[in-house]
Amino acid sequence: MLRNWRRRVFDPALAAAGLGELTPHELRHTATSPAAAAGANVKAVHRMLGHASGAMTLDVYSDLFDDDLDAVADRLDAAAQTARQDHADYL
Repeated sequence: MLRNWRRRVFDPALAAAGLGELTPHELRHTATSPAAAAGANVKAVHRMLGHASGAMTLDVYSDLFDDDLDAVADRLDAAAQTARQDHADYL
């Protein structure tokens, strides 16, 4: 049934859009990458893709969320600096 749908619907839609040959799986990757780059969290992406869990999403797409680690580190640094300044101001 999936092959029939792909031949009847998906492939002609790709051709009409001028997208060449893509698989539905490749199209999912194409949707996931800009979502992660736009700052979508793992939970949102997992729901968008219909994965059973965020862990499954991370297993497949963990490389797309590496920038999140940098952002978390930056926020933690900023929070620590604010805490140090607040402590210095208190003394």
